[in-house]
Amino acid sequence: MNTSICYNKAIELLQKSSSSEGFLASAQNISNYKRVWARDGVICGLAALASEKEDLIETFKKTLETLANNQHHNGTIPSNVMNDGNTTEVSYGGLAGRVDAVTWFIIGICQYAFYKKDAAFVTKYQSNIEKCLQLMEAWEFNNKHLMYVPLSGNWADEYITDGYVLYDQLLRIWALKSYNYFVKDDVISNKIKNITQQIESNFIPDSTGEKYHERTYNELVITNYMPCSFSPAGYKTPFDAFAHSLALLLNIGSNEFQESIIQHAENTRTQTELALLPAFWPPIKESDEDWNLLKNNFKYEFRNYPNEFHNGGSWPMVNGFYGLALIAKQKNENAKNLLDAINEANAKEDFSFYENFNTETTAVNGVAFCTWSGAATVMLNQGISANFKLLI
Repeated sequence: MNTSICYNKAIELLQKSSSSEGFLASAQNISNYKRVWARDGVICGLAALASEKEDLIETFKKTLETLANNQHHNGTIPSNVMNDGNTTEVSYGGLAGRVDAVTWFIIGICQYAFYKKDAAFVTKYQSNIEKCLQLMEAWEFNNKHLMYVPLSGNWADEYITDGYVLYDQLLRIWALKSYNYFVKDDVISNKIKNITQQIESNFIPDSTGEKYHERTYNELVITNYMPCSFSPAGYKTPFDAFAHSLALLLNIGSNEFQESIIQHAENTRTQTELALLPAFWPPIKESDEDWNLLKNNFKYEFRNYPNEFHNGGSWPMVNGFYGLALIAKQKNENAKNLLDAINEANAKEDFSFYENFNTETTAVNGVAFCTWSGAATVMLNQGISANFKLLI
């Protein structure tokens, strides 16, 4: 697969998906994707920064402005915003609110300012950010440093994770670290330490420290990675590729434990036909207890069949972040092989940039011309060839 052709196709997709309000989730004219989404828009914005293309960076700025202008008075950042030229339609989530819209917004503001060397941009949106920080404090409920996330409360909106979801705690750390790069606040520094300690105590197997749910923690049978979430009902143990990519980037756990995560991820990835890391693994089957959480958790149509969508499907976007994590751990050859696999997937059906793929059959899934699938190629390509690094 010609890397430069794939890269240029991804850039074209991001340009086609640029609107006056920001990045749209897809270049296709599909109502639910013809919107500026918080997480999709920021991830495309990170790719824009990696590309160094001013037109795309300007679209990123518009994305952030759209999200800030439609922040709810209680601090919630829109899950998505649609503007048809006459009216603006704002959603803060469907069956549940989206916790990760808040963290991605903070990350986006700070990454843009870092790239532009423009601290005034953070100052401009400081009141928006402070509202977000206060809201996340409230979402802890028990004031013990981990947020409590509802079912469907993040990007895996039709999956089984709920309660203390690993991905959301890690995104919060990244958001706080990004913001604290500019404000250098001791209170935030301490908060980062406290959240990190709680993650390491409650998610890393055989760790020391106070446990939220000691009985169920002691029943864990995994040793080389972290469970994806836990709640009063116990732990859920599928391997969360996005969360572990963030954990590697944020240096959570010992070096030995991080190496065990990579080994587990690479063993999983290299055994698939696509050579991509599935979003969550292994897939939940109808005979599994957690199937009951999956089967009704959708708004329009059921999509989480085994090996598809969040239930073991393979997403180029997720693999883009995993690739950046590999680079951060000096696994450059692994990252190059992964970029080839992402490009192969994005090139299916004449560069249709599908949302995700069936890990078992390699069949395409979801929406075509999905912008964050293109963003994965751009970020990882520039991480390998241009030493692009996120502010972490």
